[in-house]
Amino acid sequence: MAWMTYISHWFDEDDWYEGQQRAKMSQVRQVGLLAAGCQPWNKDVCAASGDRFAYCATLAIYIYQLDHRYNEFKLRAIMSEHKKTITAISWCPHNPDMFASASADSLVIIWNVTEQKVVAKLDNTKGIPASLSWCWNAGDAVAFVSHRGPLYIWTISVPDSGVTVHKEAHSFLSDISLFRWHPKKKGKVVFGHTDGSLSLFQPGSKNQKHVLRPESLEGTDEEDPITALEWDPLSTDYLLVANLHNGIRLVDSESLSCITTFNFPSAVASVQCLAWVSSAPGMFITGDSQVGVLRVWNVSHATPIDNFKLKKTGFHGLHVLSSPPKKKSCSSQRPTKNHYTSSTSEAIPPPTLTQNQAFSLPPGHAVCCFMDGGVGLYDMGARKWDFLRDLGHVETIFDCKFKPDNPDLLATASFDGTIKVWDINTLTAVYTSPGNEGVIYSISWAPGDLNCIAGATSRNGGFIWDVQKGKMITRFSEHGKNGIFCIAWSHKDSKRIATCSSDGFCIIRTIDGKILHKYKHPAAVFGCDWSQNNKDMIATGCEDKNVRVYYLATSSDQPLKVFTGHTAKVFHVRWSPLREGILCSGSDDGTVRIWDYTQDACINVLSGHTAPVRGLMWNPEIPYLLVSGSWDYTIRVWDTRDGTCLDTVCDHGADVYDRAVESGAPPLLCGKVSRDIKQDVEKKTGNARVKKLRWFSECFTPPGGSKNLWDLVAVIKGQDDSLLPQNYCKGIMHMKHLIRFKMSRAQELTTVKMSKFGGGIGAPSKEERLKEAAEIHLRLGQIQRYCELMVELGEWDKALSVAPGVSMKYWRKLMQRRADQLIQEENDDVIPYCIAVGDVKKLVSFFTARGQLKEALLVAQAACEGNIQISPLSTTGGSSNSGGNNTDDYNELLHKVSKELAEWYFQDGHAVLAACCHLAVENIELAMANLIRGNELELAISVGTVLGESAAQATHYALELLARKCMTVTTCFPSLGYRDLAADLLMMIPDNKLQLAKLCAFYPGCTEEINDLHEKCNLPDVEECMRLAETIQADGDIFETIKYYLLSTEPEKALPIGIQYVKKQLCGSDWTLDSICPYLDLLSYIRTERLVLHKCNEFRNELLILCGYIGALLAIRRQYNSIVPALYEYTSQLLKRREVSVPLKIEQLSEELDAWRACTQLNKPTDESPCTPPSELQRMVYSILVSRIQEEPLKGMIGPDCVTGSNLPSHSDVHISCLTGLRIQGPVFFLEDGKSAISLNDALMWAKVNPFSPLGTGVRLNPF
Repeated sequence: MAWMTYISHWFDEDDWYEGQQRAKMSQVRQVGLLAAGCQPWNKDVCAASGDRFAYCATLAIYIYQLDHRYNEFKLRAIMSEHKKTITAISWCPHNPDMFASASADSLVIIWNVTEQKVVAKLDNTKGIPASLSWCWNAGDAVAFVSHRGPLYIWTISVPDSGVTVHKEAHSFLSDISLFRWHPKKKGKVVFGHTDGSLSLFQPGSKNQKHVLRPESLEGTDEEDPITALEWDPLSTDYLLVANLHNGIRLVDSESLSCITTFNFPSAVASVQCLAWVSSAPGMFITGDSQVGVLRVWNVSHATPIDNFKLKKTGFHGLHVLSSPPKKKSCSSQRPTKNHYTSSTSEAIPPPTLTQNQAFSLPPGHAVCCFMDGGVGLYDMGARKWDFLRDLGHVETIFDCKFKPDNPDLLATASFDGTIKVWDINTLTAVYTSPGNEGVIYSISWAPGDLNCIAGATSRNGGFIWDVQKGKMITRFSEHGKNGIFCIAWSHKDSKRIATCSSDGFCIIRTIDGKILHKYKHPAAVFGCDWSQNNKDMIATGCEDKNVRVYYLATSSDQPLKVFTGHTAKVFHVRWSPLREGILCSGSDDGTVRIWDYTQDACINVLSGHTAPVRGLMWNPEIPYLLVSGSWDYTIRVWDTRDGTCLDTVCDHGADVYDRAVESGAPPLLCGKVSRDIKQDVEKKTGNARVKKLRWFSECFTPPGGSKNLWDLVAVIKGQDDSLLPQNYCKGIMHMKHLIRFKMSRAQELTTVKMSKFGGGIGAPSKEERLKEAAEIHLRLGQIQRYCELMVELGEWDKALSVAPGVSMKYWRKLMQRRADQLIQEENDDVIPYCIAVGDVKKLVSFFTARGQLKEALLVAQAACEGNIQISPLSTTGGSSNSGGNNTDDYNELLHKVSKELAEWYFQDGHAVLAACCHLAVENIELAMANLIRGNELELAISVGTVLGESAAQATHYALELLARKCMTVTTCFPSLGYRDLAADLLMMIPDNKLQLAKLCAFYPGCTEEINDLHEKCNLPDVEECMRLAETIQADGDIFETIKYYLLSTEPEKALPIGIQYVKKQLCGSDWTLDSICPYLDLLSYIRTERLVLHKCNEFRNELLILCGYIGALLAIRRQYNSIVPALYEYTSQLLKRREVSVPLKIEQLSEELDAWRACTQLNKPTDESPCTPPSELQRMVYSILVSRIQEEPLKGMIGPDCVTGSNLPSHSDVHISCLTGLRIQGPVFFLEDGKSAISLNDALMWAKVNPFSPLGTGVRLNPF
């Protein structure tokens, strides 16, 4: 019951929960990101180069890159330097790291994509650049043009005077839609105009302006804008032109003639974009503007070769990758990427291929952008999405709210006129509103489970949207055409809704439209909020700088209170949910004011934002915590008691309008839900232990996977399957359930559609002589020869249908040959062939090579359960027990695939889901290791406690790390709550004497407090420890001597004894990590204020150097490869700069590091140039290192740490790691100087192998 005591202590100790929350809130980090969609306004909004592609939203550019290990495109960077709408982007054709963008504030920026930084800026383009392109004939020049010209050319290497004007390209008679440089002919450029004409310029030739208008437009004033324009890559003169209404033409730019006019199947079809397919000469693709139909063309045919519908909404942009990403066929690949497509995605499922169509489609990948903001990478040859980011907002998000009764659903409202509801666990849109509402400024969920959202718009009044039915059920028009800035559904009375508007009124109405109150203000009203403690009280924020409070129970239209103090308009107001009468307001003066209604006074002013404050949110469980968002791009966390800013989050790259909190989520420490849990914990009732631990752990766990994990724990502990939640089958299931649930799903699907498996038809040959010969062989009874000819002709079905006439052995070999061929083609038709012959391993390898790990897992489990039988003819040697061996092989295969899927989740920053994969096959050791390596310590301890003995070792390690966290929280330790909490955690470890001694040694309180802690931990007082140390030293027990000196009144006396012992060990030849680590680890717990004393300088320096060196070896043991060089460099720098006497040489450290690099790189070859093999000396040095390092006792802990959000980019908060010199991706950890930063992952790994800060100050590191 020790852990339950800890939970009760957690709820009872004021010091603990207040301190923990201050610590937690000062480490606010990004755990999820809902990427914006692609903007549908400007033309050049998508680009690609090699294994990267990019698209732009309104103010940000999103860069995706192929992760070659998992064959998956991941968001790598968000570039948000532009402050006005981005108008065009272009990738440099000569340098894949260089990227250009332009925006409506007459700004052009050159980016280095790899380093994610601005290389150059041109901030006065003399007009808005409507189109932008790198000059093909110059490596460092970018051209841009606006409206009717002229064409400007900016040479980046000459930023001051590098802008020149094209001599001829100016004074056009029609606006420019876009322009394109010729990729081969130097200086040749074409412009497309809104009137449908072209303008051509070429050095040494006559310039042609406004030529080649469609014939139907000649002699008229009608406009038919050029929507797409691309030079033929195989010609110097041919040009592919698309007009919105007059279709596509192939024109000759020299003779100014039309070569081919392409015809569409439907007269209503119109072209929005086109692109040449470089991998298929003469082929190009187009995207329709009204419906998402992708058409494949060849210049030799006037009609499309093929048409297929990808989405219900029209195309906006197309870009074919010039060099499609080469994907590795290794066993560690990505899982099926269907998590990118939401359940309401408008993407059309890929159609099945007919025999002829399979050979008409060009190989290649197309970046597709759609009018609804959807973005995808489409594999044209395989006819499938490699990536699809569907239903993203394409404009500013003004409001976001969690659903009151389901914190997994988040609603967002946008300038684009839509509301979207997101599942925050999968980060996909599950509902989207009909749209066309103008700007939606504000939303409010209906109370409880009504499943409705009220919305406020800029021009169409207010409305109520029934989310599940997908339609508007009520509209409010009392404000006329005036914009409604805020709408609020009453928390206490579901029949009342408040709106406030630019007309100066705050109107209270019932949901059926009956007006109850109209409160007139002297100016526009921007915000309103219902009191959560009094259903008849509402507050408003007004342009006149005042906050007003109204009481609805009276008939008066005058406010009860008017709060003055802001010096600019008040935009938002929020009542505290926990402190009655407390109200906050955010203003354009950059401050947040806290008001006490009962005192009629402002009780605090929160200053720190440098721009208008827009978002306000009280924490629903901690009464004094407030979060604010501002146009200064930051989110700030405040302690409203003293006005302290606890944290500033800079992940946004533009104005922050609103934020939301999971009001129905598990609690963070106080408030109604927490009180309910505390009461339940205090009840000594039956078998509620697991439920209590689950509640507790979820307080500290980010969204995504924890519910799934606890369901799997329940299954392992023997819970009845009938108690599993309904959505259990949507997550990672235990293997014993996987087949049953999938079979049930299959039976459900058979009622609506046929099976997907086909025959896998190959390419038929037209050589009649071979067909005739085959028929002759068949009639002669030479079946095998007939089959071989049919195979040669590609008629696999005919060959396989008669192959059993030769023998079943021959049929099986033929099936395997067909399967091998289909695997090479990456064709899904391989599945039935492998299943039929029972070749499970080949099928699993096929799925894993494609990254479809979930499919591989399903097949492996089916084989384990005996659903896939290997043919008796396939067994060799006639072994009678081969079935048993196959079962063992299949189980091994199952665990292997599960491990690969877990590794994919883990590397993607989802440690909890990775743990679910391991628990699904009951690999408890690796499940616990993933939670600890993901720094989900509270969850690991809770789960480990429930799982019991099988997880004991990992649970004890997690307890030790969590105790370290409590011991080194500088703002709270040595508070009694933290001190006792650390002791309670360590007491949960059975063999805890040494850990308790370390706690007491490090505790920095006064002598009386230290003795109290000693008594709690069953240790002698400090004076007795001093006497014991002197006695034990005489007996020669070095370890115990160090321990008791550290516990005494003079802990520094332990330093020379311990350091001398370690140096002596290092001078020998047979030392190992395990013989030295315990001594250094114990010494590292000396109290910091004693270690930094001047008299301890020499010993401190030696301790830091020894810990750095041993830490490097520990990092090698645990494969913390990212910090091994940094630890060696840290140790070398300390040796250089500080006078010490240790048996280490800088040359030795350099030699060891080089040997490690050479030998470990040899084991991991890449596709690039082969590594230089290590020398004999390097092999010998590395061999010695390995013998000293030995094996890691906690085998599951091998591998780098990866916390939630590790792969998420930041918009603007760019930090460079002081360890690696590289930009930090994911959460950042600041060192004790407040400036130096490293990644949180590196900080966690560093602290696990070397407790001291990388800055060499002697301060202990606490990233846990």
